[in-house]
Amino acid sequence: MALDLFAGIPVSDQAVALAWYERLLGAPPTYVAGPTEAVWELAQHRSLAVEHRPEHAGHALTTVFVDDLDSLVADIAERGVEPVGRETYPNGVRKVTYRDPDGNEIGFGGAPL
Repeated sequence: MALDLFAGIPVSDQAVALAWYERLLGAPPTYVAGPTEAVWELAQHRSLAVEHRPEHAGHALTTVFVDDLDSLVADIAERGVEPVGRETYPNGVRKVTYRDPDGNEIGFGGAPL
């Protein structure tokens, strides 16, 4: 079975959000779907969309599992974005959490060290 993922993040101010997500993700959107939606393709068939939907802003919870969590967190810090939380679960899996200007939570997970 093929599997695609398209995760949406509702925001209140599109311009502010786009600037923040460009710093978090290290690149401009892969494509702009319209005046209220920008999309980053994180991997083939796996996308994160930022959409101007003020009435829903601040309620998204998204976690992306990555191969090299430490390098990603260091790269994001170089772009001026710091995490709001770090967790290590009993099985050793790690998670680093960021919050956008609306309070949406974007986490990155990594395998145990």
